[in-house]
Order: sequence, then C-alpha cells, then structure tokens
Amino acid sequence: MPKFAIDAVMKELGEYFHSVKTPIVDLIQAQTKDPFKVLVATILSARTKDETTSRAVTELFKVVGTADDFDALSAAELDAIIRQVGFHNEKTKHLKQLPQVLKERFGGKVPSEIDELLELPGVGRKTANLVRSVAFGLPAICVDVHVHRISNRWGYIRTTNPLESEMALRSILPEKHWLIYNSYIVAFGQTLCTPRKPRCRECPISQHCKRVGV
Repeated sequence: MPKFAIDAVMKELGEYFHSVKTPIVDLIQAQTKDPFKVLVATILSARTKDETTSRAVTELFKVVGTADDFDALSAAELDAIIRQVGFHNEKTKHLKQLPQVLKERFGGKVPSEIDELLELPGVGRKTANLVRSVAFGLPAICVDVHVHRISNRWGYIRTTNPLESEMALRSILPEKHWLIYNSYIVAFGQTLCTPRKPRCRECPISQHCKRVGV
C-alpha cells in the first residue's frame, strides 16, 4: 500500500485554505497577537459556529481587553453579551473564574504549556492545543470533530475518538504540519469535506482520499 502523501495533501489544503474564510481563532490571532483573546475566543467557539463566535467576541472585546475586565462585569452582564454562543451559561461561569486562576497560578499571564492550560476553567485538550499552537506558535496538534473525522475519512489514521486521533497524529504527522493542520482541516471540513454529502467532485485532494465511511 503506498504511503499517504501528506505533504501533497497539505500543499493542496493550504491553497484551498487561503481561498476561503479564515477560522475565527486564527483571525483573532492575526488581528490581535494576544494569547488572552485567543484563549477567550477558543473557549467561546466550542460547540458554536464560527459566525456566531465572531459576533460574540466582537461584542465582548468592546468591553473586555484583559482578564481583569471580567471582574468588572456581573455574571448576568457577561452572559447577556455571549448569550448567542452554545452553552453560554457554562462559559460565563468559566470566564468569570478565569482572572483569579490566572493570577493565583500563572502570574496573570496565559500559560503556553498543555498541562498548565488544562488547569484553566473551560479548557480541555482541544482548546489547550489550539491556544498553544495558534497563540504561541508552539508544537501542538488540535483535534476537533473535523480533524478526527477527516483524518479517518482519508485513511491516514484509524481511531475511534479525538484523543486517540491526537496521539496517532503525534506519531505520524511531520512536525512541520502540526501548527497548520487544524486550521486547514477545519476550513476544509466546514466547506467541502462535510460530515454528510461531502463535495468529493470538487475536492482538491480526492485522489489521495480513501473515502472511508463515505
């Protein structure tokens, strides 16, 4: 069986990525270069469409520029601002807890290590990897539903859950692709390689894909 041509795939996906709308977390980083805002945008983006997250963070960042600004908002005020995102009540609670945890554990700064990021309220492995890679440019592989689904659809890996996918990708994905893998696949998965009825005839990498489960 020929080796999966990951370099060719990433080249094609890179060209496609720059032709479509940039995922919201990458856009926040490009605009602000601020790990705190990348962290907040990532927390809000969980189980929420990019368009909705974009509206919410635009409103939120009008009044919140640092973690301390969350202390000036009541939970009700904060929840009203981010109400449109999924699971807004839970995210309100986590964001209200964030300033204290950052001060007590990390001197008020967003950490860059995965284990430390996981200590922050509302941060799981996906968020921790995304913040590390996008905000700090450090090696990490963020595995969301798109990355897990599409990597398996290609036949590049064979896993049953995102954690298995992260570990499998860490062992086979060349590190030069780690920082861009999530961004490229999210854009690809949102527009072409959708969960149902993927647009295979328009796909720039169809010749590389085994179409597992399609």
